[in-house]
Amino acid sequence: MTIEIHSRDSVQSLIETGFPDHTAVISFYDPQTGQHEATTPVDYSGLTDRLFQIPLDDIPIDQLEAFGLTYEDYFTEAEDMAEFIFAAIRDGYDILCQCEDGISRSAGCAAAIHEFFKASGVFVFADYRYQPSKLVFHKVYNALWLSGKK
Repeated sequence: MTIEIHSRDSVQSLIETGFPDHTAVISFYDPQTGQHEATTPVDYSGLTDRLFQIPLDDIPIDQLEAFGLTYEDYFTEAEDMAEFIFAAIRDGYDILCQCEDGISRSAGCAAAIHEFFKASGVFVFADYRYQPSKLVFHKVYNALWLSGKK
């Protein structure tokens, strides 16, 4: 199983040059908020039969309250995502994590998957190209852990 981190631009380039077979996609995009305009999700039509797209603000964990959120209120879809990840891995899929810039949300998600399944999530945090969202990491890792206990 490979786990890749992509930005919108890098995944568009990948789509143009040849999207990899047997790849599950986790795609974060920006919802409409007072902070910014919404982005449209990347169109993965015909490229994969495993797609989990989610509108999710990139919020630092220490700023949740400023957005009127709690840890429990943010990213409530994490448990569904964990089930998606388990199913993809069970069925032998590689996983591509994508967000707008390929730096924070997708990196946090990929780090959680690496940590849970390979005990190697730290390498994503150590890579200067990424600034993994600690909040996304925590939510995905915790959801994987809880789903694995079922």
